[in-house]
Amino acid sequence: MGQLCRVVDYKHTMPGKGGAFYQVKMKNAVTGKSMDHRFRSGENIDVVRVDEKEMQFLYKDGDNLVLMDTESYEQIQIPEDLVGDSMKFVKEEMMLTVYLDGGNAIMADAPSHVVLEITYSEPGVKGDTANNPLKPATMETGAIVNVPLFVEQGERIKVDTRTGEYVERAKD
Repeated sequence: MGQLCRVVDYKHTMPGKGGAFYQVKMKNAVTGKSMDHRFRSGENIDVVRVDEKEMQFLYKDGDNLVLMDTESYEQIQIPEDLVGDSMKFVKEEMMLTVYLDGGNAIMADAPSHVVLEITYSEPGVKGDTANNPLKPATMETGAIVNVPLFVEQGERIKVDTRTGEYVERAKD
C-alpha cells in the first residue's frame, strides 16, 4: 500500500480452511479516508512510530490551525483537515492531540467529548415524549446537534466529537 495509516480496529480470524488473517480497519493519515484490508499471517508491514503531543488550539489562520505546545510555548500550524469533521466542535484554548512523524504533524484528534453551550434551540413541545424525540440545537461553535426536547437554549451539554451526538447535560 505504501501509505501511512492508523489502525482503528482489527480482528484476528482463523477460518476452518486456509491460514489465519487479520481483518483491519484503517484510516489514512493524510486523506482521512477509511479502508478495510486483510493481512495474511506472515505478511510484512512497516510499523511507524509517531510522537503524540497535547497542544492547545489558539486560532484559525485561513485553512490552518495555530497550535501551541504548552510546555515550550512553541507554535505550529497544521492544516484544518488533519482534525476532520470533529473540528466543528472545537473552541479556542481546547487541547488537541497531535501526532508527529519527525517533527511534522501527520494527524490530529479533537477531544472525544467536549462541553458546549447551546446558543439557539426551539422550545420543546410539552407532552411530546413518544419515541424519544430530538430537536436540532446550535452550539456556540456553530455546529448543530440533535438534543432531547427537555434541553434548552443556554444550557451546556456534553457532545461526542466522533459521532456529533448529544451525550448528556454538562455537570458544572
